[in-house]
Amino acid sequence: MSTSAIILPAPTNSARTIRIFRKEAKYEFVKLIRTRSFSLATIGFPIMFYVLFGVANRHTYEGGIHLAKYMLAGYACFGLIGAALFGIGVGLASDLAAGWLELKRASPMPVSAYLFAKCASAVAFGLIIVTILTIVGTSFGDVHLSAAELFKMLGMTAVGSISFASMGLLIALLVPANAAPGIINLIYLPMSFLSGLWVPIKFMPHWLQGIAPLLPTYHLSQLMLSIFHYGDSMSLTTHWNALIGFTLLMLGISRLLFHRKEQNA
Repeated sequence: MSTSAIILPAPTNSARTIRIFRKEAKYEFVKLIRTRSFSLATIGFPIMFYVLFGVANRHTYEGGIHLAKYMLAGYACFGLIGAALFGIGVGLASDLAAGWLELKRASPMPVSAYLFAKCASAVAFGLIIVTILTIVGTSFGDVHLSAAELFKMLGMTAVGSISFASMGLLIALLVPANAAPGIINLIYLPMSFLSGLWVPIKFMPHWLQGIAPLLPTYHLSQLMLSIFHYGDSMSLTTHWNALIGFTLLMLGISRLLFHRKEQNA
């Protein structure tokens, strides 16, 4: 009795590439989740601050604006920006210092898969943070969200994560690994405060309110607030153009620096 061999078709190049990207993203996410100093702080800080300052104002309204709902947008931006900057800025800087990226580039894996994994993990952490904040806000902060508002929030989270991932990439290429956390905090925390992510911008002195439109964090927060119709008087097109321009600028400078590093290697 003869048996016929079953020949499985070899995976196509596109299928192999998709599998590489998927696995690299999976392992990067698992690595970050298991790094307690990153995952607990990145997820915990925005939730803790929102409970202290957002949920505590669940019965407060200012000119028809529900402060707990307003601050949900602010701390959502605060959380996703932190995940992108620390996940990529610190993570990539550490990989560069350890020579891990050089090893990956020497392997058959495309460098784009490595960068995709970093960016996808930042988006995933951003979505986790915003989801938990939304649950806290709706459960304890008297926040009411429609399905459309929730869907738009998650979409804006992905957009914001990708945008600030570009900033994290630039920081990683400019700053030594041991200095990256401190430098990121020096950039991230003042930008968050001045953009009204912690305290509504209208409660700040007028001279500080004038600085806010110069910051990309402000434009992201206004796009998030516009979902609740809490945005400022600027057009959404202005905010979108500012955020897109910021992202392209970060990517452009990062590309130049990366090519310079390759030439000097």
